[in-house]
Amino acid sequence: MLRMQNLSKIYRTHMIETHALRGFDIHVREGEFVTVTGPSGSGKTTFLNIAGLLETFNDGEYVLDGVDVKGMSDDARSRLRNEKLGFIFQGFNLIPDLNLYDNVDVPLRYRGLASADRDKRIKDALAQVGLGSRMKHYPAELSGGQQQRVAIARALAGSPKLLLADEPTGNLDTQMARSVMELLEEINAKGTTILMVTHDPELAVRAQRNVHIIDGQVSDLVRKMPSLFDVKAAPAPTTEAVA
Repeated sequence: MLRMQNLSKIYRTHMIETHALRGFDIHVREGEFVTVTGPSGSGKTTFLNIAGLLETFNDGEYVLDGVDVKGMSDDARSRLRNEKLGFIFQGFNLIPDLNLYDNVDVPLRYRGLASADRDKRIKDALAQVGLGSRMKHYPAELSGGQQQRVAIARALAGSPKLLLADEPTGNLDTQMARSVMELLEEINAKGTTILMVTHDPELAVRAQRNVHIIDGQVSDLVRKMPSLFDVKAAPAPTTEAVA
């Protein structure tokens, strides 16, 4: 689904160069749920922005679902982003003056979809996140966890092959975070590939694989580990070095 090889990203000013990513290698297979962890300033957000075709890179290779994105025009990148990707952010980014139905509808309108198609996508997506009966409510009438579910529905309505989540539980309490994570696990079980940046180790270990980034490079890949939410004890995790 996603492969980056020897990828680099450099931010330049007239005074200094900052190497946000260097020799960056990662391969995410279709259907995987991968979490990305690392200290602040390690390159996680830069990686996610490049993965989401929101930023370009300086060197290396990035192939998204079989498409080499290097050198693509802005229009081509936008089309690929709209066709393949969905985004969930720490801030819910809902429009307060629109009800849930219309919030989910906004990106679909930009895609030029027919009204009947949009209607079905919106209702299916809101039903999938458990808010089908509240589509005429407004964001202010919902809890933080429910607002994040609307944001997830907005992403799902576009039928993405890859869902990119940047700290999706960062503004939620423990119980709400658990609920959102369970929803993401359900979405992944239905076939959607998920790549999630998180600072929460309890959530990171629930994914199938954890990628740790330090100083713009992949430090290690950790196989699936037992959730700290699980009641039963489980074996200690194993770690494999990047080939």
